[in-house]
Amino acid sequence: MQIGVDSFVINSPVQGAGRGLSTAERMSNLLEEIERADQAGLDVFGIGEHHRADFADSAPAVILAAAAGRTRRIRLTSAVTVLSAHDPVRVFQDFATLDLISNGRAEMIVGRGSFIDAFPLFGLSLKDYDSLFSEKLDLLLKIRETPTIQWSGKHRPSLTGQGVYPRPVQESLPIWLGVGGTPESFVRAGVLGLPLMVAIIGGYPERFRPLVDLYRQAGREAGHAPEKLTVGVHAIGYVAENDEKASNDFAPGYLRSFNEIGKERGWGPTTRSHFDAGASPRGALLVGDPETVADKIISYDTKLGGISRITFQMSVAGLPHEQALTSIELIGREVMPLVNSGKLAAS
Repeated sequence: MQIGVDSFVINSPVQGAGRGLSTAERMSNLLEEIERADQAGLDVFGIGEHHRADFADSAPAVILAAAAGRTRRIRLTSAVTVLSAHDPVRVFQDFATLDLISNGRAEMIVGRGSFIDAFPLFGLSLKDYDSLFSEKLDLLLKIRETPTIQWSGKHRPSLTGQGVYPRPVQESLPIWLGVGGTPESFVRAGVLGLPLMVAIIGGYPERFRPLVDLYRQAGREAGHAPEKLTVGVHAIGYVAENDEKASNDFAPGYLRSFNEIGKERGWGPTTRSHFDAGASPRGALLVGDPETVADKIISYDTKLGGISRITFQMSVAGLPHEQALTSIELIGREVMPLVNSGKLAAS
């Protein structure tokens, strides 16, 4: 199983630091975290995309290109590219260029995003929420197949044989479909035969099994080989030396972030008891010591009928830089060997 880290580059004050980080400092820390993940043997590092003051990840391909020059083997991906808001031609060019810079380590996860800030920013209408994504995904996949495109649609001028360059190192640039909880998104990924990245940020992981099964069924019925229908999970997580320290380090920032977002979305308060439930053996949070977290990853694999990748989203807690680096090292040094040895029993 591939194991990695995703970051939304949350641009908020660090707990206990006495002052907030500048955006430049946050970016410098992020690049060091990606470099450390590469050194620790992690498989992949992803950068999200948001267009808000509290995030510094509006240009993930630029960040990943900077990281490519400081790393050797780790795969570099978006998490996710908000495809609805962008021209697929430019998205492909950006990630093909990243692939060239990184010598074949680029990927992208495309989705519609969990925030809607990109729509007014780029002059788009929310009434076109689904049609924008469907049309742009169709064009992106056609560009991946061939450099010379004949294409027409509703939301973008037609292409009448123009070429899209540069082409990537990889023969087929990996494109995953990032999904939340709508059945239509799972079916779309299956019909297209795209690898699936499921965001599971709360509740019980097993509640996603019917949707994952729907994806696999749709893929089989569309004629795709089972080995092509791979599933990854994006989960909130953090690893420390013991369970108590992991929870105490992570909970304050986690609660702050979820309560700030909750105010915007009309959610009720998120409490420490909610966090503790998420960090419990049945919950979705990958928070604990290496053995606790490895066991939960294996349980994800069992509950979802097999997964090929899992990524930790730890930036949501606004952790101090050194704690983030230590967690990355523990994931590489202790969690990954436990998971891939298969010695732990799933809960």
